[in-house]
Amino acid sequence: MTIQDYILFILANLVIVLYGGALILILIYCITQLNLLSSFLISQKLKKSSNNVIDGQYYINNPNLPIVTVQLPIYNEFNVIERLIDAVCALEYPKDKLDIQVLDDSDDESVDLTQQIVDHYRKQGMPIERITRNNRDHFKAGALKYGLEKSKGELIAIFDADFIPQTDWLKKTVKYFEDREIGVIQTRWSHLNRNFSVLTEALAFALDVHFILEQEGRSNTGKFLNFNGTAGIWRKKCILDAGNWQGDTLTEDLDLSFRAQLKNWKFKFLIDVETPAEIPVAMSAIRSQQFRWNKGGAENFQKNVWKLLKSKHLPLSTRFHGVVHLLSSSVFLGVLLISLLSVPLLYIKEAYPIFDWFFILTAFFIICTLIFFYCYWFVHKKIYGGGTYSFVHYVRRFIIFYTLAMALSLHNSIAVIQGHLRIRSSFIRTPKFNILSNDDAWINNRYLVKSKSIYPYLEGLLAIYFLFGMFSAFLVSDNGDFGLFLFHFVLFLGFSTVFFQSLKH
Repeated sequence: MTIQDYILFILANLVIVLYGGALILILIYCITQLNLLSSFLISQKLKKSSNNVIDGQYYINNPNLPIVTVQLPIYNEFNVIERLIDAVCALEYPKDKLDIQVLDDSDDESVDLTQQIVDHYRKQGMPIERITRNNRDHFKAGALKYGLEKSKGELIAIFDADFIPQTDWLKKTVKYFEDREIGVIQTRWSHLNRNFSVLTEALAFALDVHFILEQEGRSNTGKFLNFNGTAGIWRKKCILDAGNWQGDTLTEDLDLSFRAQLKNWKFKFLIDVETPAEIPVAMSAIRSQQFRWNKGGAENFQKNVWKLLKSKHLPLSTRFHGVVHLLSSSVFLGVLLISLLSVPLLYIKEAYPIFDWFFILTAFFIICTLIFFYCYWFVHKKIYGGGTYSFVHYVRRFIIFYTLAMALSLHNSIAVIQGHLRIRSSFIRTPKFNILSNDDAWINNRYLVKSKSIYPYLEGLLAIYFLFGMFSAFLVSDNGDFGLFLFHFVLFLGFSTVFFQSLKH
């Protein structure tokens, strides 16, 4: 064996090891999804057989209603601030038990508009005030912490600017805090512009999977779930007991959630209480949101995983699910590795028959895809109902969702790597455009990010790379090897779509 042959053999082994490690990560994540599906289905059966219905009787002539502080953390939200404050001021709750804080870190023309709206409602007797800071230290976490110091409520409800809570939202959530061990109630997000485009449809489906399958599955089996940053309500005592809001990660909500549950506070998810919100429509907005969520997840893994593992009072299954939960954003890194290495794997398979056993194991990725397909069908049924017609649409939605998820793997993997390496970056807000129908315009919106990004061009190069992978199927042997042809086609389609959508937007 020449030195060149030896080096190639070492590289082939390295590819096998990395590919196998990425496959194991995805397989573990896949198994936990299947377990959460089981928990979700059990919870749905129990709810059907239960007559435990919470109604508004709790609110009639009840002098013991807790004071609720509603926090609205905003930053330059000219497009949506009016509808947000309108919705919050319409909440059905005694005014003397309500405390509304507009936590305004804005530095653009929305400042005057927000003050006008707040003044308008104050004149009508609403207990609302606009709270400002001298800086934006720790961004949203800092604003929430600052507002908490001035809050009057025993309970703290939080709504981001793109949410529109329904008038009976407090009636459906406050009741549960009669259980003194409850620290957080999280409601399910619904989507105002789900069908605006292929992108919003895919993102809505991804969020539905998180809330319906994951949050419901965790909530009903005592596993750690997370407050989603908005559309939820905290017990103030829980926030303080867990160490208050901290701004050392980009997902302060996940961080506080784990610290609170490590302190034995209970979290409850209400799958049937929906809070409508707007999904980002522009690729730049989608990227900023995805980057923050995925980097923040990796940061929280680094910050909280050892605390979780050392918590001997927690069942082993709870700790295992918690670790996978903290690692969920890192699955994108596994997807990217499997995608990139799949092309040289074709040539390794032909050049080194000694690795034939390994290529049988690669079928696990197909098995994982089928498990995801099976699990997410129940999410689709929860929203759209069952039947042949629904299933046909589900197949289309799943393909779009799966393709987009793989196409964003490069962008999200870089976020994950930065998170694990603890590379600091600013909190980049997700711009809101007030897009509710296909007739609404956003291309020239004031908050649309115009700056150039290298990601679309890298994704364009990856589209070419996977096109080469498709051609490689014809080249690697006399008879060809088409085992990965469909996989490379999906990757080519996904990266091409993200590339062209990015340029278009």
